[in-house]
Amino acid sequence: MDKEEDSGIPVVRRQVLAVIMAERLLISALKGGKNTKIITLNGKKMTKMPSTLEKLPGLNTLNLQNNRIPKVCPEISTLTQLTALNLGNNLLEEVPEEMKYLTSLKKLHLFGNRICRFASGACDGLQNLILLNLNNNQLTWLPEEISRLKSLKYMSINHNQLSTIPAELCFLENLSELQLNYNKLICIPEEIKFLKKLQKLFLVRNNIEAFPEGLCDLKKLRILDVAGNIIQVFPSKFQNLKLSEFYCEENPLFLKKPIVTVQQEDVWSLQEIASRFVMNQLSEDNSLLAQAVELYPQIRNIISRGKKCAICGKSFLTVWLECVQFSPPSKNWKISRNLQLIPLQVLVCSYKCFTQRGANLFGIVQA
Repeated sequence: MDKEEDSGIPVVRRQVLAVIMAERLLISALKGGKNTKIITLNGKKMTKMPSTLEKLPGLNTLNLQNNRIPKVCPEISTLTQLTALNLGNNLLEEVPEEMKYLTSLKKLHLFGNRICRFASGACDGLQNLILLNLNNNQLTWLPEEISRLKSLKYMSINHNQLSTIPAELCFLENLSELQLNYNKLICIPEEIKFLKKLQKLFLVRNNIEAFPEGLCDLKKLRILDVAGNIIQVFPSKFQNLKLSEFYCEENPLFLKKPIVTVQQEDVWSLQEIASRFVMNQLSEDNSLLAQAVELYPQIRNIISRGKKCAICGKSFLTVWLECVQFSPPSKNWKISRNLQLIPLQVLVCSYKCFTQRGANLFGIVQA
């Protein structure tokens, strides 16, 4: 039997029946008028949203999942009491501009569409949105306006094509869970340190090479999953995180396999010498020098990239030699199988400091 008729009803007839059923459900809902709170029209083969929605101003929940809707109708802008909207598994190509009128919306599901962009102004009115699900779409970027979702707690954008995270996303101060699995991310912005309420971070199967030090400032982070990236070493203060779960399998982590090699002593550039002098004088509260530096933005920009040596504690610009130390994961962490030592980045300013290192600090070389 033909697959299209395996139910005993021709597929075209079934589509017609689905549409008729949807219309009957709508008519029933319309009879309720302002008292209608929930409409569910999932899997009804609908190719457009019903414009009669404007006659249901009291609607709280609208479920239109698993249809064939390519765009939202303008009448949706009248649903100012709507708190939950599910348009998952449809044919949308953008996060619609009409979303900005749904000022009461708390949950927005747009997974499984063809979304590749946010329409201009789409985020403007979503001040109460708590959950945003954009899994399985075609997004390659996120707009700066994402920062307007001030109440957002849960964001999931798995299985897209994102290569970067805008710094503005890191100003969503209420965000507690962020899922960005299966994208094309190569780095995480330093501004991630501003996600003070973040508890769960999922970055599985991306192209991330390293994490910023700011990651270690996330005091509420409890679950971190970075499996399947290209990470070799973690930030120096990584052990300060109060994680309960940490997964990092399928990353090319540095291994503790010491070899003997010869490293030349350091030869500093004039800029390095001058920068070290200025930064270390400023750390000693040289007020005269501080006033002078304020007059030269270029100098301020250069010394803003300064780092501190893990051995002597003094400031420097250029890492003399990349170093790593190995630390066992916390006993309180639930971890990836076979993870015995975590490689942590260590910044060393000179050959002299390197010779004064402890037994567990190693220089990184190409073997």
